[in-house]
Amino acid sequence: MSAAVLALALVFMQLSLLAFGGTNSVIPEMQRQAVEVHHWLTAREFASLFALAQAAPGPNMLVVTLIGWRVAALPGALVATLGVAGPSSVLTFFAYRLWHRFRDAAWRRLVQRGLMPVTAGLLMASAALLIRTTSAEWGTAAVTVAATLLFLFTRIHPLLVLAIAAALGASGLLT
Repeated sequence: MSAAVLALALVFMQLSLLAFGGTNSVIPEMQRQAVEVHHWLTAREFASLFALAQAAPGPNMLVVTLIGWRVAALPGALVATLGVAGPSSVLTFFAYRLWHRFRDAAWRRLVQRGLMPVTAGLLMASAALLIRTTSAEWGTAAVTVAATLLFLFTRIHPLLVLAIAAALGASGLLT
């Protein structure tokens, strides 16, 4: 096994156990590992792979597979994907019985309530990182702000907002 494939396995196995609420909650650490620690990608490449993964149908963890592919082709894609899915799946499998057995326990409800703000904070950190990486120009920053306001204060379908942003990008108005 090559050093890059082994590094992918270790990084994504660790992230797997931290991903409360899904892999989007560990995007900042994933980006730090891929860009700053291992230098597998630039920040812009990471943001592009994340956007591509979000645009594709399927689970939101596809960015992991794309990073693995970028680093070590098919073996990298397989190892990264199994690395991020394996440990948390095994832990969930064994923890479920215990969690179900104590479903009415007061401590379980407290743990769940405590994990909710942690998950929300991790997701907000992911959003902040991606905004900082992709909104370097005034035009893209304006589109980000406008899209955020539309999502928060209207019932406009997200695909319409994405279509408008895509049209602005295709027209050359945004760089």
